Amino acid sequence: MTLQPQQSAASTMCEGTRIVHVVRQFLPNRGGLEDVVANLCKEQLRVGLAPSVVTLDRLFARPDVLLPREEVINGIPIRRIPYFGSSRYPLAPSIFACLGDAEVVHVHAVDFFFDALAIGWLLHRKPLVATTHGGFFHTADFSALKKIWFNGPTRLSSRAYRAIAACSANDARMFESVAAGNVHLIENGVDLDKFADASSPVPVRRIVSIGRFSKNKRPDHLIATMAELLRSGDDWHLDMIGVASDWSESELSDAVTQAGLADHIDLHFELEDAAVRVLMSQASLFISASEFEGFGLVVIEAMSAGLMPIVQPNAAFTALAKKHPVIRLANFADPVEAAETIADAFNTLSNGNAALASTKAELSVYSWRHVAQSYQSMYNSVLRRTDRSDLPVGDVKIGPKT
Repeated sequence: MTLQPQQSAASTMCEGTRIVHVVRQFLPNRGGLEDVVANLCKEQLRVGLAPSVVTLDRLFARPDVLLPREEVINGIPIRRIPYFGSSRYPLAPSIFACLGDAEVVHVHAVDFFFDALAIGWLLHRKPLVATTHGGFFHTADFSALKKIWFNGPTRLSSRAYRAIAACSANDARMFESVAAGNVHLIENGVDLDKFADASSPVPVRRIVSIGRFSKNKRPDHLIATMAELLRSGDDWHLDMIGVASDWSESELSDAVTQAGLADHIDLHFELEDAAVRVLMSQASLFISASEFEGFGLVVIEAMSAGLMPIVQPNAAFTALAKKHPVIRLANFADPVEAAETIADAFNTLSNGNAALASTKAELSVYSWRHVAQSYQSMYNSVLRRTDRSDLPVGDVKIGPKT
């Protein structure tokens, strides 16, 4: 079992190699999955490849708004297709008409697209690769059914993929159990320049949280923690930044009001990066109560800004904390514990601890240039076997990583 990071390699891909990224939600939606695909495409464009994106024609947060069928955003050609059914497993059979002259089809996340393109491989015969993005274990809901599905249909679908990129060590271990020998550990890249050094130059009792307002992010725990934090008598403030999801704008606003925290928590929806940077410039700390993360890139972004992270000890955040001691872990299901950890982190900053300054060099490994090279190396290993595309699904094996 090889769970080592995919090594960078000199490109053997031809300029203009056509890569079709398939992802259920993309720009103009904002979120970790969308950012990963957008940044990977940006870097691929920079080196002369020809990436494009196929995605759904409606955002899950705004299902009544139909997006343009075709659009170019930041130089990335986007094609959108209709879907029906649940947002948890949206059905979009027209994906098969969108593969065209793709030389690599890169599926992001494990959903309908992952299964359908595997089942239909004998028809389209395109080299398939995938990135896990946490699979579908973002919440504990239907956990027994998810395990059955993962060990059944997901295991079978995985056989059609010539390479599977796990974006965290936890994902690598999980997918190795259903795709043994075919898993490449390629941790997500992060745009380190986007929020570089954005935090307040002096310690302040102001906090930011960033993330989709979904059930697993537990915004309710953040609100409860703020209520506890304010019991100290200190004047704390939290800026919650994200996009509506399981929690709507009105539900979040009501929760803040009912907690009596309208003067201490501001909600911000669908902000552009420049506006997020402004809020970071007024803060010193970052918090997340997320119960599940595929990788946790928002923590890396927070560290690049100079914010000290205090986060829930899920598998992804715990793994990052082992690499970066500046990250503090706290159980946000216990507001008292979380509040105490936040207060202690602020005291550390106020005492002039220089730990954050040392993280900049550590973060360079997450640069998109480095990560895109790892993906390119994985693509190369796939394309070197295009002459074996007539093999039955599951018979294509990824050889030793270069």
